[in-house]
Amino acid sequence: MLRVALLADIANYDPHQFSFINASLIKNLYDSLLEYTPDGRAIPSLAEARAIAPNSRSVTLTLRNDVRLHSGNKLDAAAVAANLRKAADPRLGKNVYPTMSIVADWTVVDPRTIRLDFKHPVPDRQVTDLLQFISIIDPAGIETVEQTPAGSGPYRLAERVVGQRIRLVANPDDWRRGEPVMREVVFRIFSQDAAATAALESGGVDVIYGGSSRSAARLKQAGDPVIDGPGPLVQVFRINTTRGPFRNDTFRQAFNYLIDREGILRVCYAGMGTVVALPWAPSSPAHDPSYAQTYAFSIETGRELLQRSGLSQAEMSNWKLVVNAGSQPDVAISQLVQATLRRVGITIELEMKEGAELTEAMLRGRFDAIFGGIGNVQKFLSRVTTNSIYRTSNNPILGEPHPFPAYVAAIERVNTTLGSGPEVKAAYDHLNKVLVACAFGIPTNTYNPGLIVTAKNVSGFTLDIDNMLVLRTTVRR
Repeated sequence: MLRVALLADIANYDPHQFSFINASLIKNLYDSLLEYTPDGRAIPSLAEARAIAPNSRSVTLTLRNDVRLHSGNKLDAAAVAANLRKAADPRLGKNVYPTMSIVADWTVVDPRTIRLDFKHPVPDRQVTDLLQFISIIDPAGIETVEQTPAGSGPYRLAERVVGQRIRLVANPDDWRRGEPVMREVVFRIFSQDAAATAALESGGVDVIYGGSSRSAARLKQAGDPVIDGPGPLVQVFRINTTRGPFRNDTFRQAFNYLIDREGILRVCYAGMGTVVALPWAPSSPAHDPSYAQTYAFSIETGRELLQRSGLSQAEMSNWKLVVNAGSQPDVAISQLVQATLRRVGITIELEMKEGAELTEAMLRGRFDAIFGGIGNVQKFLSRVTTNSIYRTSNNPILGEPHPFPAYVAAIERVNTTLGSGPEVKAAYDHLNKVLVACAFGIPTNTYNPGLIVTAKNVSGFTLDIDNMLVLRTTVRR
């Protein structure tokens, strides 16, 4: 048995939601059509082969013939089609829905073959990102998947005691030979990082997943292995532009300079990460380190923009910063920002939330401003639109129609520019300029919420490009 400490309970069992709070289970209960190696190379999974049409307007998938879902039903093209219907539904598609925007329709060719047709020629990487993003749910359980898992992956749910533990057992019908290695996995839910750390040090758990950077740095110094995966998130100061002073463009743009990125990385993440002013990790082709220099912390420049906004001091202070009370880094970041704003005459309250209340506020736009990480930043650029604040359609924070058409157009330009020449770089550069001008999200730094700290007798982790926890190859000696 493998014992894993988590710092928060899961929200639900729907892998299409793809929020990090569910990252411990998604790749253990479900499989995707294809996967990525840590360096971003697409490899087969449930789809054993793919063929992108020469005109880049479709992809044809050939499914494995030996996959059984947890219900015992055999995986076939009709099951994939049912998942595509869910993903393409604006109500049911969750985080996958924006990625499905490139798909016009699909055709079940035969039981093992399905073809996806696109609305326009699509870059290869955007195609593979879509296929990797869609975890396959058993069609019989799609309607109830939030409450009850309907899996396709290496483990099945055996037990859940909300707020305490989750127990998984090996799927005896898993199509991978010899996997999963561990026959049982028990997740223990801890309310505090220090308690999880103490459990690892005392031998009460074998792994901590999603602990703080500070604790990981200390445990690493003490000799415990720390695995920092290939898929960092970017911390973003998210702004609801429909509320209070944030309706003012110049007021928002002042925050490009009023965020002490270096201080945030040092104080809140023990220096583990990279300062950024754009929502891309260093591995992204759109990463541009010059922006972090251009928009370096400057009280003077920020104060000048605040004055140019035309807002009164009272108007500039008329908002609250929602804070994830269960995250030490988020609390520390918010306090740093609160202190910085006092220096320019802005006094704000910190509104503490956690659990379901926090998730509801963040995903439905029930905030003035909030810090929250975004993922998929090492993949094709438009994957950023899977994050609620960056969605180009059905945006739950900014509303519909989208208030920043220049941003929507810039994403569309990226999506429709094929090849690898200067026109591609020009599309990326244009998007970066638009993001800074719109300023509905102010990135601060990369960080890894999926840090894995292990006991010395645990090894064999499969690294996931999104830093999801993958346990099928993990072994406890």
